Amino acid sequence: MNTVPQAQRVPHSIGINRPAHALPQDACDSHMHILDPRFAPSPHWKRQPPHADVTAYRRLQQRLGTTRMVVVNPSTYGTDNACTLDALAQLGERARGVAVVDHEVADSELDALAAQRVCGLRVNFVTPQSWGATTPQMLTTLARKVVRLGWHIQVFVQPEQLVALAPVLARIPVPLVIDHMARIDPAEGTKGEAYATARRLLDGGNTWMKLSGVYMRSRDGAPAYGDVSDLGRALVAAAPERLVWGSDWPHTTEAPDTVNDADLADVLAAWCGSTAVRDRILVDNPAKLYGFAAA
Repeated sequence: MNTVPQAQRVPHSIGINRPAHALPQDACDSHMHILDPRFAPSPHWKRQPPHADVTAYRRLQQRLGTTRMVVVNPSTYGTDNACTLDALAQLGERARGVAVVDHEVADSELDALAAQRVCGLRVNFVTPQSWGATTPQMLTTLARKVVRLGWHIQVFVQPEQLVALAPVLARIPVPLVIDHMARIDPAEGTKGEAYATARRLLDGGNTWMKLSGVYMRSRDGAPAYGDVSDLGRALVAAAPERLVWGSDWPHTTEAPDTVNDADLADVLAAWCGSTAVRDRILVDNPAKLYGFAAA
């Protein structure tokens, strides 16, 4: 077994194995969070956040073989991006950020975020937000504000929200990135309206999908999450040029000590069917979306 020593066991990631097949040079984890106790949670957030700092995440990188990453500001901090910006400063040029802001954000604040390698905004329709309910109007307002910066808008939605928001999402003037495979229920998979909506958006050429959070709706569970396989393979076949992969570490939606990140990398490899497609999703696609140097 390809394992790591005891000293390299990773917080919030069970097991000691590495991915079955080594990841390529410049592989990117395109969705992860840093939660550092030096930064206070937003008053709206009622759960105790995990201790998941940069030091712990670097251990995950060593285990998986990723060298690029996208730090997504968690809802834990509301519109305070200080923890994410601190992480970007520690992680350096190989890191990019996705921030969370209010729809009234000033251009000067967006410029300051851009100077620190933030390249997109997350708009969350699923979990509690510091401003209350997220609206389609907020989404479109933020999209207009970031056109000049060349950023993308990332949305976290339930499947039924994806369907309802589709006319709005299809018209936003910047690239659209859908979190966690839109939380599509694998019991419906490619036969449901959510997948049909996702396909129409992907086929439009302006939408990207994150192959992440595979465990969120799976009933089969680890290590293979087999009930999600048909959905994952269908997405890979539909738009291999606009997919990215993310660990979603430290897996805040799941019970503690239930997710093995090496399993998640192996699931991606199984869906892709070839090393060339997997490497495109891990290296070439995130380089284009997040502005990393070409491989």
